[in-house]
Amino acid sequence: MESQGTSWADQWDSNPDPVVVDGRKSSNSNKYKQKVGEGLGKTKSVAKTGITKLKEGTSVGLNWIKTKYNKTTHK
Repeated sequence: MESQGTSWADQWDSNPDPVVVDGRKSSNSNKYKQKVGEGLGKTKSVAKTGITKLKEGTSVGLNWIKTKYNKTTHK
């Protein structure tokens, strides 16, 4: 099937196509890299804390279920 005319994106996108101005990295990119690195470090520590809490909560919950099960089977 051959398409003739404009595509859907051409019909609904009134903005001009993006143009690459220069292939060199600017000095601001180092600032952004540093901020992203700091953000990833924070994310990693939050994820680690969350996983630790999840493991502890799961352990407590399973022990509670085990205790309840043992009480009902030993009556």
